[in-house]
Amino acid sequence: MKLYSTNNPSATVSFQEAVFNSMPQDKGLYMPEQIKRLPDSFFEELSNYTLPQIAFEVARHMLNGAIPDHDLQALIEDAINFDAPVVELEKEVYVLELFHGPSLAFKDFGARFMSRIMSYFLQDGEKQLDVLVATSGDTGGAVALGFLGVPNTRVTILYPKGKVSDIQEQQLTTNGQNIRALTIDGTFDDCQALVKQAFVDAELNKTFRLTSANSINIARLIPQTFYYFNAYAQLLRAGKSKVAFCVPSGNFGNIGAGLLAWKMGLPIAQFIAATNANDTVPAFLKTGIYEPKASVATIANAMDVGNPSNWVRIAYLFKDDAAALTSLMTGYTYTDEQTREAIQQVFDKYNYVVCPHTAIAWRALKEWQKEHTDVTGVFLSTAHPCKFPDVFPEKIAAFIKVPEQVKEMENKEKVAVSLSGDFEEFKSYLLSNQ
Repeated sequence: MKLYSTNNPSATVSFQEAVFNSMPQDKGLYMPEQIKRLPDSFFEELSNYTLPQIAFEVARHMLNGAIPDHDLQALIEDAINFDAPVVELEKEVYVLELFHGPSLAFKDFGARFMSRIMSYFLQDGEKQLDVLVATSGDTGGAVALGFLGVPNTRVTILYPKGKVSDIQEQQLTTNGQNIRALTIDGTFDDCQALVKQAFVDAELNKTFRLTSANSINIARLIPQTFYYFNAYAQLLRAGKSKVAFCVPSGNFGNIGAGLLAWKMGLPIAQFIAATNANDTVPAFLKTGIYEPKASVATIANAMDVGNPSNWVRIAYLFKDDAAALTSLMTGYTYTDEQTREAIQQVFDKYNYVVCPHTAIAWRALKEWQKEHTDVTGVFLSTAHPCKFPDVFPEKIAAFIKVPEQVKEMENKEKVAVSLSGDFEEFKSYLLSNQ
């Protein structure tokens, strides 16, 4: 498998190099040199495959020999050891539950796969791998649990002060071992900017072996394609074949992975990008003008991204045909008030609780389906609702079943270092805490 930088398509690197370097020095993002369609035989058998079987076939197709089949299969069976069921809520409306992994968020797919890929490629005696990750809520928890105890690695998580839920913060700050947390006085975009600047700082790169666990790392996106194929397989068993996916969207890695699946031949009829008040992409899809903005804090905090990193990848997938992109993807944006309304409506209608991000996706899907009644809609549930206790009215909160792993964290001490959003201060911290 060869990958190129979006800022220099003529220069290619191996998958291993892209995984460890995360972001090219030219500040682009790595993209596969080729995204070939999966063979017809795969789609003919798709409805019979389990999730681990799907994950292996898709990964083997994409990696194209970068990891031997036997090793890849063992890696996937270890990483993807939880389910992602599609649940019918009403005729033609399904929810894809992606919160059954250890951190209770969809990012477990990417974080667990990536941590095992990195561990596989690390050689005995090599320099310690320092993983930097910015999070708006869920990424950090998934990465922390994905890398916890992995030899010869250290994870530094940056999160915006006061802008993650209590449970999210517990997942970021109570791990110890090889995981450390920094709370940054700013927004997710500020955290992400610090990580990106670190990757192109000569002194830091000379001192540390840096890599990223954000979705700028291609190893995060590849496993996120698995659950699109798996959801479609489940719907095929239910007699559905014309399907639209509605995706809660912040940094646009999740929907970017869906588009990779589409590029590999998955026959998705429509993608719906559902956002909160951070409407950079929905505005572009309406006007054709891409204008990044400062992020706005909302109750759907994991989507508080004003300048989504992965948009450049999506733009590259459609660089020769912008009209095809705007035809395949529709965008919707909602306020906090509308999000709260959606949470209540889902509960009243289905006796089902959704987190604020998932509520936004449900609302967007229902709005889109008003004019597309013949398409089965799947909205992605990206996090367990227990992670956002302050969002829900008392009646709905009482209905939420809190998983045991959350209860176990409650008495653990939170440990985090507070920093401003200044890069030199961040750099000094890293150099002083080697």
